[in-house]
Amino acid sequence: MDGWTTAAPIGRTRTAEFMASVYRWMAFGLALTGIVAWAVTNTPGLLSAFYRIEDGRLVGVTGLFWGVGIAELALVWIFASVVQRASLGAAVGMFLAYCALSGVTFSVYLLAYTATSIASTLFITGGAFFGLSVYGTVTKRNLDGWRSFLFIGLIGIILASLVNLFLRSNGLEFVMSCAGVVIFAGLTAYDTQKLRALGEQGEERHALIGALALYLDFVNLFLFLLRFMGRRRD
Repeated sequence: MDGWTTAAPIGRTRTAEFMASVYRWMAFGLALTGIVAWAVTNTPGLLSAFYRIEDGRLVGVTGLFWGVGIAELALVWIFASVVQRASLGAAVGMFLAYCALSGVTFSVYLLAYTATSIASTLFITGGAFFGLSVYGTVTKRNLDGWRSFLFIGLIGIILASLVNLFLRSNGLEFVMSCAGVVIFAGLTAYDTQKLRALGEQGEERHALIGALALYLDFVNLFLFLLRFMGRRRD
């Protein structure tokens, strides 16, 4: 009995420390993304390297921007593939590199939307993320049943996004935005619950995996909300 009562608090402490590490890495990654995005939009040399600006207005992106986007996708795939066997230093480097590359591609939203709408959407996203994470932490319900629905929904959004590159349908865009908010809200709660279960192992590389998962949940939830709430620059 004494062994059990001792092990339970130790397990809870290990999980709490693990989740704190996850949120620290996530917050650092989001901050890095924001700093890089701000630097790109406020440094003339970087701005001209990634964007085509005419008469003070954004008219397109350069080939370098597309190259960064491709590198970003490749890096997240590599990270997921090798993080379990890579050194901790390499895993940290890949995580930070991905967040920095995301800052470059994210900078387009700073150019397209007003600062006020970005700030208000960020505030709402933060509140929603906090609430969903708390739910994923405290709920006694097993959220594994959400997995298939969320995965199918995510694939559907990706396919619809590819189709809409050609259709450019406002109606389809609206439907995707609604679905995106629902899917990534669900993923936030689901991932939080799964990470708490993983936390008993307490490895730092697992904290990085968790940080990337929640980072992606937060960013995508923000972007889909921005489509609803954001006000574009004139």
